[in-house]
Amino acid sequence: MRFSLALDHVAIAARTLEEGTAYVEAVLGVQLSAGGKHPNMGTHNRLLSLGPDVYLEVIAIDPDAPKPAHRRWFNLDAFSGAPRMTNWICRTDDIETAIKAAPSGSGTPKHLSRGDMTWQMAVPEFGRLPFEDASPALIEWGDTMHPAKRLPDHGFRLTRLDVFHPDADDLLEAFPALHNVDRALVREGPEKRLIATISTPEGNRILA
Repeated sequence: MRFSLALDHVAIAARTLEEGTAYVEAVLGVQLSAGGKHPNMGTHNRLLSLGPDVYLEVIAIDPDAPKPAHRRWFNLDAFSGAPRMTNWICRTDDIETAIKAAPSGSGTPKHLSRGDMTWQMAVPEFGRLPFEDASPALIEWGDTMHPAKRLPDHGFRLTRLDVFHPDADDLLEAFPALHNVDRALVREGPEKRLIATISTPEGNRILA
């Protein structure tokens, strides 16, 4: 099975968009850009470019949107606690093939939109991805301009993403393509955790 797989973006989940935005802005020292609403999922976000092909997303349930009939992505229906990095997202040029190569439960492709943007994303039925969300979400942008290219470039760059899980070896065995995702390293750890090292004009910062 041939398909491309590359790091696309990282997601900071929060109880409210304001809380998540305040957390990221305090750590990185930069104002996030306006994102938008996802009518299909009942969520909204704010964004930050981390280079020409990678970005950061703060995402939360939109209190003004009707609750969807299905579970929201990124397991937001079950989210509680402080804002934190919960998910990483990989883009592919063939989402159907990528799903077949990914662990069981990685989702089915849904056609989604926000403003003039359209894309496909594999959304798991129960909101949570395999290996407690340590397995990446899969996205295919098609002909839509990548969000990172639409955002102002403040000189922030994602230099490394560490994905920890007690069963990291099992995840890599179930999804061997993860070995070749640039800047991402799936590693064994006592619990599932994502840690991003971000280069900023003031030096490296850590988001987790």
